[in-house]
Amino acid sequence: MDKVNLIQFFQNGLPMNPGKAEQLAEKFKVRKITKNEYLLKQGAICNESHFIESGIIRSYTYDFDGNDVTTGFYSKRMFFSDLLSFFKRIPSKEYIQALTDCETWYLTYEDMQTNFHTFPEFREFGRLNIINQYGLLKQRMLSMVQETAEQRYAELINSHPEIIQNVPLKYIASYLGITDTSLSRIRKEFAKK
Repeated sequence: MDKVNLIQFFQNGLPMNPGKAEQLAEKFKVRKITKNEYLLKQGAICNESHFIESGIIRSYTYDFDGNDVTTGFYSKRMFFSDLLSFFKRIPSKEYIQALTDCETWYLTYEDMQTNFHTFPEFREFGRLNIINQYGLLKQRMLSMVQETAEQRYAELINSHPEIIQNVPLKYIASYLGITDTSLSRIRKEFAKK
């Protein structure tokens, strides 16, 4: 497995010469993850940040009634971790699990800190990546308040069709904040269009 996608991700996030991007990518280690494997469980501290080469990852938690609620999906060319747990070194309130077999590139917390202090480009890339992650979180929060379930479903189809094709509907419904029945109705309406 080569690091072409990781190098491109660095260069898209922060313009830098190919040699520097390759130098940053060399710090990442490969990880093969099997379907249903947990990368993080609630109560543990997140010690790794991953870039997905292939596969789909889900983050989830349980609500006060004990229902499984999907909080995020991550697929090819995305970074994932529990940022709060990772950077603040506090126990996670989520689970992170592979929904498919996956291949990722990852850094440990210690490696991340070393790279922040060693490479100014990595520090700047990390800052921009955290801002982007915050932006995605803010967009999701606002969409849950300002958009209909149909609009949220349409956005998921447009931005991440691989999730619609490979993820169980019950997880998609919980991510959209709707019931399985409502999702079935929305899917039928989309099929007619």
